[in-house]
This record gives sequence, structure tokens and C-alpha cells, in this order.
Amino acid sequence: MSGAILRTEGLGKRFGGFRALDGVSVAFPEGGVTAIIGPNGAGKSTFFNLISGAMPPSEGRILFQGQDITGLAPHRFTRLGIAKSFQITNVFPDLTVFENVRVAAQARRVRFDLFRDRAAYPDLARKAEALIAEVGLAGREERLARELAHGEQRALEIAMALAADPVLLLLDEPTAGMSPEETRTMMDLVRRLAAERTLILVEHKMKLVMDLCRRLIVLHQGALLAEGTPDEIRANAEVRRVYLGKSA
Repeated sequence: MSGAILRTEGLGKRFGGFRALDGVSVAFPEGGVTAIIGPNGAGKSTFFNLISGAMPPSEGRILFQGQDITGLAPHRFTRLGIAKSFQITNVFPDLTVFENVRVAAQARRVRFDLFRDRAAYPDLARKAEALIAEVGLAGREERLARELAHGEQRALEIAMALAADPVLLLLDEPTAGMSPEETRTMMDLVRRLAAERTLILVEHKMKLVMDLCRRLIVLHQGALLAEGTPDEIRANAEVRRVYLGKSA
């Protein structure tokens, strides 16, 4: 695929004698939203962990903007322009919303003294305020993170990921555990974010990904089952048999 921002070639992962992912070769287009879908146990989480740098593959390659990044440390992924938000919210619960985002922005700038007074980095303070507004948390800057609702905590974590100025943002089940209202708010945020950067997400809610995504990657039993546009995936008889028919 021309214009691919991320590509995998024969990507596989073994855990002892168990093969969780088996020779997956796919290309993710630059821009918009691509979803990784499949039944439980399909290998989605393993695949996400590999392309986000959370764990190394057992075989195969990962290429980002044409550069082989296979096996690089997670912080190298971040510095190349790849940021991620995992299913389990990862924020500093006893810091305010503002402090969480400022610390994330400061970590991108310096390696030490992350908790230096905010006055020392006025540009980072402005950046934090802008990111907080971008994810819909304006007015909550001084709230402690632990006081936020679940959906707000997920939005805060995304703001922290955006502090790294990524060109590629990876989201693992961004609507997990959310109410219908929180889900709609999160999907609106994903649409806004995708206007300026590439997003790849793992998501179980099929109606959402069909409406939201430019392209879908379907995994089944650790292997690539299909890839294509939402219309192509809807029309794929094998996908409907193993997945869509069970969740429609």
C-alpha cells in the first residue's frame, strides 16, 4: 500500500509453545483511523503490544515511515513519533489534570527534574492547557485525576500521550467500560484527533468502528483473516462467519 505509515512483515509472537500471533503482514495507511478487530483470543492485544513497542516480536519486522523499528525500546518508539494509550488507565491519580499533562510534556523535553515548578517552563504550561482543552477537559485543570469519571480519565491519558507530539497514536479499546454517553464523547474525540494525525485502535464495538474507520484489520486465531474498508469487511463472507455474525 502506498502511503503506509506503519507496516508489519511476517510478524509473529510465541509465548513458550503457544503461538499468539502468526506471520501477520499488513500496512496501515497514513491519516484517518484504522481499527484492529476480531473475536476474543484473536491476537489483537498481542499485535497491539508489538506495534506499540511494549514487547518484541518473536519473528518478523515492523517498519514505521519506512524505518525498521523492530525490537526498539518503548521510549525510542515515542521519540520517533508513536504514542499509545492502553486499556488500563495510566495517570497519576493524586496529581491534578494540569499537572498530569504538564509532567508528560516535560518528560518529552527533559529527562530529569520532571516535577520542577511549572513557572520554569511557561511554554509547557501553555501546551498542557491546549491539550487539556483539545480532549474536552477545559475547566477541570485543577481537579485531581482520581476525582474524574472513567471517561474523563481516559481523555486525560490521551492528552498525556499527545504531549509527545505523535504522528501516530495507538489506542487500546478507548471506550472500554464506558457508558453510552461517555462512548459517544470518546468517539467524537477520536474523530477530531484523526483530522491531524494517524490513529490505530483496538475496539470491540463493531458499530462504532464501522462508522468511524477508514480501514479495518481483522485477526482470527492469531492470523490475518481480512483487511479492507468497512464496506469490504461487511461483504466478506468469512469475516461474517467468524465474527460479525456473532456480534451483529
